[in-house]
Amino acid sequence: MPDTWVEPIGLLRGRDAAAAIAADLALPLGGGPAAFTMVRLIGPGAPQAPLPLADVPEEWQAQVIALTRGAVSFAGFELTRPLVMGVLNATPDSFSDGGRHLDPRAAIAAGHAMLEAGADILDIGGESTRPGAEPVGAEEEAERVLPVIRELAKAATVSVDTRNARTMRLALEAGAEIINDVSALRHDPDAVRVAAWSECGVILMHMLGDDPRTMQQDIRYDDVALEVAQFLAERVEWAEANGIARSRIALDPGIGFGKRLKQNLEVTQRLPLLAGLGRPVVFGGSRKRWIGELSGVEAAERRVAGSVGAAVAAAQRGASILRVHDVAETIQALAVLGAAEAGAVQPVDAEPAEE
Repeated sequence: MPDTWVEPIGLLRGRDAAAAIAADLALPLGGGPAAFTMVRLIGPGAPQAPLPLADVPEEWQAQVIALTRGAVSFAGFELTRPLVMGVLNATPDSFSDGGRHLDPRAAIAAGHAMLEAGADILDIGGESTRPGAEPVGAEEEAERVLPVIRELAKAATVSVDTRNARTMRLALEAGAEIINDVSALRHDPDAVRVAAWSECGVILMHMLGDDPRTMQQDIRYDDVALEVAQFLAERVEWAEANGIARSRIALDPGIGFGKRLKQNLEVTQRLPLLAGLGRPVVFGGSRKRWIGELSGVEAAERRVAGSVGAAVAAAQRGASILRVHDVAETIQALAVLGAAEAGAVQPVDAEPAEE
């Protein structure tokens, strides 16, 4: 693992990006549609001054080229646009929707509503991993999520949000196609064997430590974006060594997991750094405390507009999958963003509106 990393900066989007690439002034970020015009070397003792691409030293070239290569698919999806993953918590204590979907019938109805709104993936969890949350046993967790997964997997690609190998195995048998583990397969020693055996998609997330109860207690970073990238690179190598093909992996920088407002903003701003890992980036900032701190909104359910803003910011910086509570609003924002950047009108079928 290198001590110093090449970070892309000077981002362009849409037609500006295409024009700069055509003029050899920029390179595509992770396969596009964003592009970067400059880079800088980061790490211990690295010079911080940015360089235009034409002046990049030969010893940096391999990392620069890696930044241009994006993942083309994940879990059966072609990554031609940001995918929207709907959050569905079958828990009594999740920070935003705890208790609302504990009844399987309510959870199933909510899942179908997200699909009707345009969600590509449903992420179903039975254990709250908010800061300070108490752990839930795998048996109770499985009882919460399995009826929901069995039903919704008939209509959608389902991800199971769990740290527990037993829940992973039962969820996959019930129809889930993705494992989303906030501990990056560190919590349960058997989790990697389940993931390797299954051939499913696997989301590895950065968290400070491996316990949500303590992850916010001693937050220290020298360079949070670099340390997140290094951690995720190490977990990818470890997963590959344990039988999980790189092509099956997506990466989540873990907004709010061992990070406060300053670190969450830094990671979001510098999300393009993760493009060098060559895997899809999952961004899950929806309704979290940092949105409330920035907007002055205390109640999580009222942080919709701020959450959509965060999702758009992540999409502009190369995120491939947006994990959100507010599916319809996020899809609407992405449609406008895409049209504005392309300079083309792509209307969506809708009821005629009165002027």
